[in-house]
Amino acid sequence: MNNSIIPVKLLSLTLLSGAMSISTAALAEDEIIVTANRIAKTADETLASVTVITREDIEQRQVHSVQDLLAGTAGISVVNNGGLGKNTSIFMRGTESGHILVLVDGIKVGSATNGQASFQHIPVDQIERIEIVRGPKSSLYGSEALGGVIQIFTRKGGEGFTPSFSVGAGSHDTYNATASLSGGTKKSWFNATLTGLDTQGINACDGSSTEYAGCFTEEPDKDGYNEYSGSFRVGYRLDNGAEFELHGLQSKGETEFDGASQNEADVVQQVLGGNVSVMPTDIWNTKLSIGHSEDKSDTFKDGVFATRFDTSRDSASWQNDIALGENIVVLGVDYQQDNIDSSTDYDVDSRDNVGLFGQYLMNVKGHDIELSARNDDNEQFGNHSTGSVAWGYQLNDSLRLVASYGTAFSAPTFNDLYFPEDAFSKGNPDLEPEESKSYELGLRFNHSNNHFELNVFRTDIDNLINWDSDPVTYQWSPSNLNSSRILGLEAVYSTKVSGVQLNSSLTLLDPESRSDDDTNGNELARRAKESLRIDIDRPIGDFGVGATLIAEGSRYDDLANTRELAGYGVMDLRAEYRFLKDWSLQAKIENAFDKSYETASYFNQLGRGYYVTLNYRPGNK
Repeated sequence: MNNSIIPVKLLSLTLLSGAMSISTAALAEDEIIVTANRIAKTADETLASVTVITREDIEQRQVHSVQDLLAGTAGISVVNNGGLGKNTSIFMRGTESGHILVLVDGIKVGSATNGQASFQHIPVDQIERIEIVRGPKSSLYGSEALGGVIQIFTRKGGEGFTPSFSVGAGSHDTYNATASLSGGTKKSWFNATLTGLDTQGINACDGSSTEYAGCFTEEPDKDGYNEYSGSFRVGYRLDNGAEFELHGLQSKGETEFDGASQNEADVVQQVLGGNVSVMPTDIWNTKLSIGHSEDKSDTFKDGVFATRFDTSRDSASWQNDIALGENIVVLGVDYQQDNIDSSTDYDVDSRDNVGLFGQYLMNVKGHDIELSARNDDNEQFGNHSTGSVAWGYQLNDSLRLVASYGTAFSAPTFNDLYFPEDAFSKGNPDLEPEESKSYELGLRFNHSNNHFELNVFRTDIDNLINWDSDPVTYQWSPSNLNSSRILGLEAVYSTKVSGVQLNSSLTLLDPESRSDDDTNGNELARRAKESLRIDIDRPIGDFGVGATLIAEGSRYDDLANTRELAGYGVMDLRAEYRFLKDWSLQAKIENAFDKSYETASYFNQLGRGYYVTLNYRPGNK
C-alpha cells in the first residue's frame, strides 16, 4: 500500500463512523430510481447498491467531464489516457471496463468493436442525472452488466418556460459554453440543449519509441480536444396515463493524442430513441422502446487518414409490469443488433442478441425479496442464462439489512475475437464468454439527515478476458484467465450539518488472478486497491464554497505486476457567488496542490488549473 494514502483513509473512516452521532434534517429517501429494477422504486425501497448524481451535483462541482464526475465514487475507479477527450476506462467493483452496461435514456450505447462506452465523449452539460447500480445485473440487462449499470439521463423540461446558459474559460486555453431551453405543462415536457468545449490540453503521453512503452512514440506536444453537442427530449402524457417520448443526443469532436500509427481522431457519439407506455388495465403497464446508437471514429496520423471504425446498435424492448396486490411481476424481451463498418476487415462484422427476462418483487411478512432470471440467445455464442436473488429486512426504523446473489456473463467483443494482427495487437477467435458469480451483504442506515451504507462483496469470474502485452514483441492480445476473484468493501456516508453538505465514499478491493499460469496470485491490472472521495460544500448567504478530495492507492499497470503506479491524492477547491437573481459566477482550482500522477503508465494527468464560469439559471435556489 502507498503510505501517503493511509492518513487520508483514516480521515475518511473517522468521518464515516464518528459523524454517525450527528443529528440533522431528513434525507431524500423518496428519490425515484428506475435502473436497479427497470421499474420506478424509491431509493430506500431498492435492494441494489445505488448512487445517484443529480444536475445540482454536476453544477455545484463544476466538472468538465463525466470521468471527473465519477472518479472515486463508491466502487468506481477511473483510468484516463491524458486528459479531456482522451481514452477513458471505468472499472466498477474491480471488474473489467467492458463489464459496465451504459444506457442513455434507456438506450444501450458504446462501441461494438471494443465493447466500451466512450465516457470521454459524453458531454457532461447535457446530463440531468446519473444512476449508478453496482453489482451484477445480467439477469435484467444481459451481457456487459457483469459489474454494474450506469444510466445517463439527458435534461428534461417541466412546467413553465426556462432558458439558461453558461460560459466559462480556464487553464490550458479551455473554453466552454452551454445554452438550454426547457419547459412544458402538467402533461408535457421538452428540452433542447447545445454545448461546446475546446481545450489545448497537455502532452498526453511521455512514451518511448525504443522501449515500446505507453503510446509507443515520443511526441512532446500539447494534445487538444474540442466537442460540440446537442440534445433534445420531448414527451406528452394523456389523461389515461399513457406516455409518449422522443429523445436524442449527438456529440461530435476532434481529439489529438500521442501514438505511433495515429495521433488524431474525428469522433461522433449519437443516440436516438423513443418509447410509448400505456396501461391496458389498472394492474398492467406495458412499455415499448426502440433506439439507435452510433460510435464513430476516423483516425489520422499527422493529418493523413489511417483508420475508420464506425459501429452502430439497433435495439428494441417490450416490458410489461403487472401488479399483484403489493407484489410486482416484470416480464419482457430485448433485441439488439450490432454492426461494424470499418476500414479494418473483421471476419465477422454483425451479430444480434435476443433476451427474455422476468422479475418478481414481493414482500413476505416484512421481508423484501427480488427474484430475476434471463436467457440471452447470442448469434455467436448461443444461449446464456443468468439469475439473481436479493433479500432485505428492516431491522428498525433506521436500519436495513440486505443480501444478494447473482450470476452474469459478458460476450467477447469484435476486437477481442477478430481484430486483425498488426505490429501492436491481434484478436483471439478462441475466446470464451466471461461468466461470474457475485455475493453481497449490506447494511443501510437512514435517520434524519444521515445516510450510511456498508457493503461487502465477492465476485468470482471464470474466463476473464485479459489483454496483455508479450514481453518480447510487445504485441497486445487477449486470453481467458481460468479464474479471478475480487473481494471488496464499500462505505458511503452523507450528512448535512449546519448547512455543510458532506458526501464521502471509501472502496477497498482485493482483485486477484486465479489463473493456472505465472499470473496466479497477481493483482488484476489497473484496479486501485483503495479509493476515496470526499465532497464538502457550504453556502454562506449569496456565496458558496466547496472542495473535493479524491485519493487512490497504488495499482499495477499490467497483469504480470511488473509496472506499478504510485497512489495519489488530488484536491479541487471551488467557490460561487450569486450576484443577481438567477445569475452566478463560479471559480475553481483543480488539482490545487499540483499533484503529478498517472492512472495508466506514461499517460499524464492535468496539473493545477484555474477556471471561471458565468451562469444564468432561472429558478435555481
